[in-house]
Amino acid sequence: MPHPMLANVVASVTEFQKDPLGTVESGCGDVVAVLNRNEPAFYCVPAARYEALLDYIDDLELAMEVKERLKANEPTVSAKIVNGGIVFEDDEEV
Repeated sequence: MPHPMLANVVASVTEFQKDPLGTVESGCGDVVAVLNRNEPAFYCVPAARYEALLDYIDDLELAMEVKERLKANEPTVSAKIVNGGIVFEDDEEV
């Protein structure tokens, strides 16, 4: 049965077992599909890519929360980011 290949780089389980880090590096930072009998067994995701994925998911969850609060007509406050911190309208120094 055909399977979609969700990676541009593929390796066999045998190749992965012989040199796991080399297999990951062969993807040049991208995901590597590890095949067993020509079917994807798992996807090997480099640490930096995985961390970026988790950050992206976190951003999406925050965006959904903002949309829900806007729909609920919750009160808003004015704020801006200054030197890496949040400054609320009432907290600004004159």
